[in-house]
Amino acid sequence: MLDVGTPLPGTSEPAERADAARNRQLLLDAAQQLVREQGVDSLTMDALAKRAGVGKGTVFRRFGSRSGLLLALLDHSERKYQESFIFGPPPLGPGAPPVERLVAFGRARLLDIEVAGELHRAAELGEASERYSGGPYGLQRAHVVMLLRQADVPGEVALVADWLLAMLGAALVMHQMQVLGFTREQIGDNWEFVVRRVVAR
Repeated sequence: MLDVGTPLPGTSEPAERADAARNRQLLLDAAQQLVREQGVDSLTMDALAKRAGVGKGTVFRRFGSRSGLLLALLDHSERKYQESFIFGPPPLGPGAPPVERLVAFGRARLLDIEVAGELHRAAELGEASERYSGGPYGLQRAHVVMLLRQADVPGEVALVADWLLAMLGAALVMHQMQVLGFTREQIGDNWEFVVRRVVAR
């Protein structure tokens, strides 16, 4: 049974026991699978309970509502993405040349958007006023800036990083896929072309 531990002193958020955190991770992995296989509309509390082999009440106790589940899933996806480019194997993680890491960074992000684009787009729109000063964007920007500097890109690399990251915005990528008819592979190839041109300069 999924459960949470005793609240930390001075906080309203409960601290998760190790087993509760592990169970939460399993639920989110199951939710991510559902979205990948059937799209975000298929992700209901009932469907997740069935996929994970738990009672519906367990899912509600863990996430509170479908909105809570979607927010938790987006956070889960962001954390996995961050871990992959900070600690994962090359070329996305350390150990590859900076240009190869930049190419892999964009392609990995495009895969995330293809799988859970509605979640990312909703988050970007919901946090529009704070998006560029918030945590996930700040970490991605710092990472891209670091790789651009390692590749000896001239000029204001912080501005170049913002420009490159704009190409990976969920709303734009989903428009390119769903309205313009481009595939993720085509968009990824264009990302690689632009990255290599920027670094070549």
